[in-house]
Amino acid sequence: MADPTSDFFERLGQPGARRLGNVTASIRIDLDRGKATEHWLLAIDKGNISVSRKNTKADAALHTDKEIFDRLARGEASPLASMLRGLVQAEGDTELIVLFQGLFPAPHNPLSRQASADMKSQPA
Repeated sequence: MADPTSDFFERLGQPGARRLGNVTASIRIDLDRGKATEHWLLAIDKGNISVSRKNTKADAALHTDKEIFDRLARGEASPLASMLRGLVQAEGDTELIVLFQGLFPAPHNPLSRQASADMKSQPA
């Protein structure tokens, strides 16, 4: 079975992947897996992203459970809503964190899609 988190970070590190404008900074993501913590580090150089598993100081950091991050990586949850609910903790450069959330797939909302489809099918 594929790991959504690993797949997400692998896509970010590929040539031609989405960029973060002209940003040069670093973001560390700490994911709780029971008693262990998994670390991911994004080193951003003029918008280009390289990914490693280093546990080092960064300009911004996110901390959450691995299961929550898997949901974010699959587009099943919103990063902002997850932060507001206290499921994701952020520290450091808030502007960088806002830019980072744009790298996630848009959250899927079947009710919104169905309502939109229903509206399109109604006569004007």
